[in-house]
Amino acid sequence: MKWKKAAMLILAAALVCQPMSVFADAAPDGMTDASQTEAAQNGAWETWSQEWETIKDDWTQVSMSPGADETKMNFAWYSKEGEETGLVYGTSSDLSDGQSAEITQTSAQEGYLSNKTTLENLQPGTTYYYQVEGKEIESFTTDDDTSDFSFIFVGDPQIGSSNEEKAKTPEDIQKPTFLTAQSEAVRNDTFNWNYTLNRAYSRTGNSAGFILSSGDQIQTNAEKVEDGTVSEMEYAGYLSPDIMKSVPVATTVGNHDADNANYTYHFNTANLSSLGDNGYVGGDYYFTYGDALFIILNTQDTNVSEHKQFIEDTVAANPECKWRIVTLHQDIYGSAEHSNEPEITNLRYSLVPIFEENDVDIVLTGHDHAYSRTKILKGGQSTTGFEYTDDEFDEQLDKDVDVGDSTETRYEAPANIQDDTTDPAEQRYLEYLYSVMDDEAVQELTENQDVAVNPDGIMYLTAGSSSGSKYYDLVPRQQTYIASRWQMDVPTYSVIDLTETTLTVNTYRTDTDEPIDSQFMIVKSADHSQLTDLISQAEALSADDYTEDSYSVMQQALEAATAVNNDAQATTEELTNAYTALKSAIDALVEKPVQTPTDDEQNGTTTDPSQNGTTTDPSQNGTTENPSQNGSGQGNKNTSAAGVNEKPSTVKPVKTGDYTSVVIPAAALVLAAAAGGTTFYIRRKRS
Repeated sequence: MKWKKAAMLILAAALVCQPMSVFADAAPDGMTDASQTEAAQNGAWETWSQEWETIKDDWTQVSMSPGADETKMNFAWYSKEGEETGLVYGTSSDLSDGQSAEITQTSAQEGYLSNKTTLENLQPGTTYYYQVEGKEIESFTTDDDTSDFSFIFVGDPQIGSSNEEKAKTPEDIQKPTFLTAQSEAVRNDTFNWNYTLNRAYSRTGNSAGFILSSGDQIQTNAEKVEDGTVSEMEYAGYLSPDIMKSVPVATTVGNHDADNANYTYHFNTANLSSLGDNGYVGGDYYFTYGDALFIILNTQDTNVSEHKQFIEDTVAANPECKWRIVTLHQDIYGSAEHSNEPEITNLRYSLVPIFEENDVDIVLTGHDHAYSRTKILKGGQSTTGFEYTDDEFDEQLDKDVDVGDSTETRYEAPANIQDDTTDPAEQRYLEYLYSVMDDEAVQELTENQDVAVNPDGIMYLTAGSSSGSKYYDLVPRQQTYIASRWQMDVPTYSVIDLTETTLTVNTYRTDTDEPIDSQFMIVKSADHSQLTDLISQAEALSADDYTEDSYSVMQQALEAATAVNNDAQATTEELTNAYTALKSAIDALVEKPVQTPTDDEQNGTTTDPSQNGTTTDPSQNGTTENPSQNGSGQGNKNTSAAGVNEKPSTVKPVKTGDYTSVVIPAAALVLAAAAGGTTFYIRRKRS
């Protein structure tokens, strides 16, 4: 159940007694009540609530993080002082071949040590088992081919943020009700967080190489409450999903993580730099995976010159990486409540030139708890012509999005300040807002941009909340730079697929697993070899597995691509366009529904639900009978398993994309694209 807090009614009544006029402020933040979701039915919530009692005080959860490259894996965990600890690993499920990893220990919270180790020389396509002393044997499997891989992108788990008694002062944590409220909130948010990860991992065919978080893993800031241990329960919840014991998570420092060294105690990040260090949690870091370079910035440190140096040094040290992906917490091109703040836009205009100078392909952000995707942007700069402070902005924003006494659920803030206002302060506010929409930075104004070939610019993606612990409303004046945005107070996640030639983004809502945006793909120049490989992939597909319409479109694209590939004189542009059309058609294939016979049908009888006045609605039991209903070709998904933290078994089915139909016949598209222009867009619409 999604809801908005009703506290505004109480506040409105209290304001009647105030001697001055006070605005009621923005609509209260929403959250997702885990106990009322479909995933919580059939006893799943009760099972989890019992399990939570054994987890909430356990600070020793193990974290996995990507190593410096795909041949390494990093681990970190707490152990109690005076107790033996260690990590044994091997390739036998009983660890009969186990060897001890070398551990580095540092002091952590009082009474605890932080332990870190890196497993090296990992072989592709191999399952490794490991065991931290005192814990169960776990396992992970390395990717067999990192030239083609997927990862999961999530935003702001912020475990514990659904707590109505959020601790913001030392006195708050002394309240007798605080610990109970915190435990209930963390229990709630962790259930949703775990469910999102299960959904996302299943979406990748249980084969994602890693998870990438845009920051704010937990809620409570240490400085505000003057206690660094309060967030340990939140970390216990954040680290508890079983999937995180077999799939590493690359974390980004968010403003809720940034003032407490326990972030560094719990995570073992690769290639950690002192550049970008804010004095608490370390600086920027990077890792490579296949052809991709992942640069994670700690922008809680606003020393842009250090971030510039780190990016330049990292790019120079990894010239072989074809893809460059940057992650930071603040949504420098978002579209919700934080996105227009002067401190955010100032960071934007400081960092964007650095990203563009270093040929970054995509920037992943969070912070605003609402999904958005930009158009391809280049050369963004403010046209304000005057300095605008956060204090000035906040004062006008409060008036602009004031909802009065209303407790109605809303997803977009109101726009109370009108364009024809005569108030100088309001005019200045509106001038500022329109000056940071970056009209001139937009490289294409085409609606529904789905594919960009060799774009001269960057796409910025802002993740929504992955746990439903808190949501922000979209701003009422959608920025010019936005291609798509979405907020329905539902957890979301993105799956990003990379090959040597393409980077593809698909984003889904967790509750129904349906796409919330069209697929977006960046394509880099293809050659005969790459087109040949894609043609072979297409030829291996069977018409028996897909709907007639979607397979026919793919077949047209295949024939056209084959003709281009057989032309020895085909240009790079023609090869790339042929590759793009065929890849899009493959991604748009729709698997035929799998008809599972009922017991009666297997016994030679059939039951017509209409005869007894009842029907079976897959959404009521958390499964999807028809994959085309949720845009997936992965088949049924059980959302109500008794063990909520159990991870799915590892399988690798054929990956398929969203259910879409290419409007222009693929063969004609290839010919048209080859004839003119280096960039074109495939327009698609969902059935």
